Amino acid sequence: MFENLKTYVRESYHELMQKVSWPTWAELQGSVTVVCIAAIIVAAIVYFMDFASSQVLTNFYKLF
Repeated sequence: MFENLKTYVRESYHELMQKVSWPTWAELQGSVTVVCIAAIIVAAIVYFMDFASSQVLTNFYKLF
């Protein structure tokens, strides 16, 4: 069992060091910027949808 674990760890390490292409620092910064901007846009959309639905429901309940 421990031999299988050692083999797994050794092969995983080899794959991460030899076969994976890691992004450059500039690529990583660009990707982080895109993700942050997208997250802010999605959060703003959800906020405004929540605000609008709250206002609609508040006005609807005032009718009764």
